[in-house]
Amino acid sequence: MEIPTHICHLIRSLPNDPGVYQFYDKKGTILYVGKAKSLKKRVNSYFMRSVNQTAKTRRMVEQIDDIRIVVVMTELDALLLENTLIKKYQPRYNVLLKDDKTYPWICIKNEPFPRVFATRNRMADNSLYFGPYPSGKMMHTLIDLCHQLFPIRTCSLALTPANIKAGKFKSCLEYQIGNCKAPCIGLQDETAYDAMIQQVKEILKGNIQYLIQTLKMQMQKQAQVYAFEEAQKTKEKIAILEKYKSKSIVAHPSIRDVDVFSCMSEQHYFYVHYLRVIGGLLVHSFTLDMKVKLDEPPEQLLSMAIFEIRQKFNSQSPEIIVPFKPDLELEGLHYTVPSRGDKKALLDLASRNLSYYLREKAKQIEIKDPESHTKRILETLKKDLRLKDLPTHIECFDNSNFQGDYAVSAMVCFRDAKPSKKDYRHFNVKTVKGANDFDTMNEAVTRHYKRVLDEQLPLPQLLVIDGGKGQLSAAVEALEQLGISGRLSVIGIAKRLEEIYYPNDSLPLYLDKKSESLKVLQSIRNEAHRFGITHYRKRHEKGLIKTELEQIKGIGKTTAELLLTHFRSVDTIKEASEDDIAELIGHAKARLVIAYFKYKDRGASSST
Repeated sequence: MEIPTHICHLIRSLPNDPGVYQFYDKKGTILYVGKAKSLKKRVNSYFMRSVNQTAKTRRMVEQIDDIRIVVVMTELDALLLENTLIKKYQPRYNVLLKDDKTYPWICIKNEPFPRVFATRNRMADNSLYFGPYPSGKMMHTLIDLCHQLFPIRTCSLALTPANIKAGKFKSCLEYQIGNCKAPCIGLQDETAYDAMIQQVKEILKGNIQYLIQTLKMQMQKQAQVYAFEEAQKTKEKIAILEKYKSKSIVAHPSIRDVDVFSCMSEQHYFYVHYLRVIGGLLVHSFTLDMKVKLDEPPEQLLSMAIFEIRQKFNSQSPEIIVPFKPDLELEGLHYTVPSRGDKKALLDLASRNLSYYLREKAKQIEIKDPESHTKRILETLKKDLRLKDLPTHIECFDNSNFQGDYAVSAMVCFRDAKPSKKDYRHFNVKTVKGANDFDTMNEAVTRHYKRVLDEQLPLPQLLVIDGGKGQLSAAVEALEQLGISGRLSVIGIAKRLEEIYYPNDSLPLYLDKKSESLKVLQSIRNEAHRFGITHYRKRHEKGLIKTELEQIKGIGKTTAELLLTHFRSVDTIKEASEDDIAELIGHAKARLVIAYFKYKDRGASSST
């Protein structure tokens, strides 16, 4: 791509300072906002030819007609400005933070005798807000705990000193049942009430252990002055806090103040799960969805998420536990990438929470819009397997036999990524002698698709062969003989390492072990194996019963099965005495069996 002259001039004039750059198209529409330690180096990198540059990045670069920059003092300033501009302009090629929900907060109202309540609207009124809380259950548990411990008012009266002095209010039922000390009628002064609110703040900050220690000191002082009734109430508060703490603890209490981030990429999204841990207690849990536009590296995406989430939760934690180091270096901030111990356990907990979140999200999408869910799965399968058509119709073959005996082949059919059991078929192998998996596959594929052609039925978009290169080659040979090898895509999936093989390609494709495409293929392969094994077992059982014993006149299927079950094999029956056999089936039938084998042995001897 030839760089326009005016863009070359703009790049040459850029400084090496940290800052934010903005790309615009010819219409003046902002395309992308980014930050850089060195504006000149970073912007210039977009216009250098690179094999690692994605198609989306090249497409964006082709549209750039103007570049504007803002120089700042530090990388943190650049991050702040970048975040603000992305939220303001929402450029087409920037990561989209999927966070348009209004999460609830706990508010300590800026007013005389402050209330503590849940709200979804943050007001610029100097009130204190704690949260947000993605889990309403956690939020209401904390509010209930605060009200259980402290007699905080729940009314919305304007308790100004003038109103209280004027006697405008009357005590309510909350006072009568002991849930409030009636500051509205002057029975509680503001200093004592504010002391309670200070303790509520410690709970909402997660400083449970600090509050427990404070209350223990308070209880001792009360006991020293013989205020035993008050000391008992304080003791009850400590017990409530200890119980709450024991249920909430997720790590060793020595882990004082950390943020934990786990992340995962899936399709065009980057998901980040956040845990806020103070003194071993889980204070917050939150998941951020990021729609990726330009295939930014994980280190950059994680940096953006860390900045966004810490800003949202107003976290000042000096330590961050992460699966890998992001590209964000800030003064006073320490990253830990644990490999074992309590911190690794916290990182694993965040990862499990993220996996659970993604599973629940997929379930909700499937429930709300099953067609869209199916289409997305098929589109992913098409992309990952490099197919030319959407695989709405998939067929899979698998062979089963035991040392060449009772060889069968099974074919299962999936339509729209779901089993279509009415289309399942099994084949008793007719032309193959012994254990020859390749010829068995060739026969089954030939027989099935010859019938499909004869009956003018539609071919699948994808044929999956359970096996490696040998089975795949046998199937492809069958398709070529039928003249349909180019009319459907064919792959083989080997069990050992889950390699995906293509015809005439010696190198396999390895899909991510956690990818949705591999899970779909495994599901289809496992269903073919199950269906084939079920039919094989029926044949095998039938073959065991139908032995030469049934050729003896007077010995039926039930008697033959009884003999084989007891003696295990025909050879053992031949060596058994008449009395041993008679114990099982009676002397009359035992004599028939003995006579048959004697006659057979004489015949074999005379022929020799």
